[in-house]
Amino acid sequence: MKKLNAKELGIGALAGLTAALLVYGATLQPLLFILFGALSALPILIVGLGWGNVAVITAVVAAGIVGTFVQSMYFGIFAVVLALIPAWLSHLANLARPASELGGPDHLMAWYPLSDIMLHLCGLAAVVIIIAGAVMGYNADLVSQVVDVYVKVMSQQQPTLDVDPVAIAKTKLLMLYAIPIAWGMIWVMMMLAAYYVATRIVAASKHNLRPREDIPSSLRMNRNAIFVFLAAIVVIFFGGVLALIAAAVLGAFGAGFIVSGFASLHYRTRGKDWRIPVLVLCYLASFLLTLPLLIILVLGLYDIRKAISLTPHKNADTSKPTDTKI
Repeated sequence: MKKLNAKELGIGALAGLTAALLVYGATLQPLLFILFGALSALPILIVGLGWGNVAVITAVVAAGIVGTFVQSMYFGIFAVVLALIPAWLSHLANLARPASELGGPDHLMAWYPLSDIMLHLCGLAAVVIIIAGAVMGYNADLVSQVVDVYVKVMSQQQPTLDVDPVAIAKTKLLMLYAIPIAWGMIWVMMMLAAYYVATRIVAASKHNLRPREDIPSSLRMNRNAIFVFLAAIVVIFFGGVLALIAAAVLGAFGAGFIVSGFASLHYRTRGKDWRIPVLVLCYLASFLLTLPLLIILVLGLYDIRKAISLTPHKNADTSKPTDTKI
């Protein structure tokens, strides 16, 4: 059993305190819940990726204690639940085993594939959105009230505005499913951004346990994610609560495939003279138009594989890991 280290415990406790305060800030500003919730994952990820399981467990416990002290026991439990997600991702990222167990060379270690980490990230993000929606009582009536308030404000500002009841009803139905889809997509991208920043911070501080990876070549979605994505598309047509759950899953996994598509695009355009303008154009078009984003999504669905980072057993050169396709 690993001996407890006072420095690791202190760093973990500080990370848990920071995460709990960020979660508390998210509850004070509901409109910024996703942003603050994702930011709360950053200190947990840094501790987990840089100092291991003991420190990250300390961070999770500290987040629960601080949350309970600041607000209530229920808030403390909520803080623990949010902290467990980046803690689990950091645990997966630090997993490694001899490459010989996978048919590789005896002198190398194989690290947990980034594609499998993405699968866990998308699944956990969907669960968070579903739980958050259930807690806040998200349903058709809530969306209808929000749309009615918006229409009322617009009518007061522009008295001549022609309000079409049919168009409003269609807007309410569209918003009912668009909101959880958007939440799922934003949460995945924010969490992935937090993971990326955390890996860069721990690598710069020389505390990284996992070797630095080449993201364009290794960031892909797991093959099994396709079945979850397609199932969510089918279930969303059934309507009701199941459709709302499917919308959150669709948004989370859709974001995973979009990110994978962009990573594949970066990888495929390497060494090309026209790479930079094409990438800039693709990003701008994807933000402004739907069709380019769908093309990137299809690319992510098409280019699925598992890249495993391999490094020597000892004295690993973490700046140049070897990626193999499986």
